[in-house]
Amino acid sequence: MADIFLFGTLCHGPVLQVVAGGDPVMRQADLLGASVQRAVGTGWPVLVEHPNQTAHGIVVTVDDAALARLDAYEACFGYHRAPISVRVEGAPLGAFVYRAGRAEVDTDGPWSLSEWARDFGPLEVLAAQEVMRQLQSAQPEEVGQRFWMIAARAQSTLSAMGWQRPGLVGVNPARDDVELIGQRFPYTKFFSVEEFSIRHRRFDGQPSAIQERAAFRVADAVTVLPYDPRRDRILVVEQLRLGAYAHGDARPWLLEPIAGMIDAGELPEVAAHRETQEEAGLTLEALHHVARYYPSPGGLAQVLTSYVGLADLPDDITGIGGHVGEGEDILSHLVPWDLACRMLEAGDMVNAPLVISMQWLQIHRARLRTSG
Repeated sequence: MADIFLFGTLCHGPVLQVVAGGDPVMRQADLLGASVQRAVGTGWPVLVEHPNQTAHGIVVTVDDAALARLDAYEACFGYHRAPISVRVEGAPLGAFVYRAGRAEVDTDGPWSLSEWARDFGPLEVLAAQEVMRQLQSAQPEEVGQRFWMIAARAQSTLSAMGWQRPGLVGVNPARDDVELIGQRFPYTKFFSVEEFSIRHRRFDGQPSAIQERAAFRVADAVTVLPYDPRRDRILVVEQLRLGAYAHGDARPWLLEPIAGMIDAGELPEVAAHRETQEEAGLTLEALHHVARYYPSPGGLAQVLTSYVGLADLPDDITGIGGHVGEGEDILSHLVPWDLACRMLEAGDMVNAPLVISMQWLQIHRARLRTSG
């Protein structure tokens, strides 16, 4: 058995239960000469030495199995166990704490467990479930490098759970009308493949046969088609797309709108502005919502939110861009409106968000040119 002092996100009971694999014994504890601060840019808790302050947390008593799970989870983020002395009910207690092996980070104020749990608790529970699942077949360092995508997938799940559509047509059965018999995860890395054994209520009221299905899970994303109403032209980007290559396409470099994943805790419109800056170096003047939709719900678990963004598109705006750290190689092109329409009709545009955004722009172009 071991006593562990926890001061951050693992103090949130639902997350601790997932990571520890059960409900360990918990006691309130204090660490003298320290405080829990909020890391700049991430909101994560950081333990900082402060001679006249006290860091409040909990001590959990765990067995070897739970300790191994905690060690692996914390190692994903570069934290490792170190001995420490805390106070429990006024008495000193020798315990362990997880400390970061990396350099100190900047902080911008006290970290609040209640505020974090309110804003990120449900997301962290889902992310922790996938982290612990991936740790069954991958090293903590690998899982840690993929955590941003894990968190983005968790965000996508929460968004889908709260998505309320009008339901003007259709029977619209609820999720509870699907019986989940089994779920398997044959492949989980940057993307994830999940296999399901399900049974559902048929439209005639009878249960279906057990069905074996698979879904390719990504994270939700945004697309932005920049349009200059004054010069009457759009900007599209060209890049290699592995889906087209894997499908055998003779020309797997596709023309597309700007696109990118929605990070955990990020609003779609914020992601749209960020991705536009990263991929094309553009600052949008206005953002117009096109649609929120499943691009291929038969097997792809992802929702796209597409926008048309008004922007200044002078002749010298094109070039090579993309996020260097993500290995992106993106070439941008300016396309006059008449040519863009010919490309759409001739089949030169084969990316679904580009087709949808162009069709929206064909409907609304006159209004945008007048108001712009």
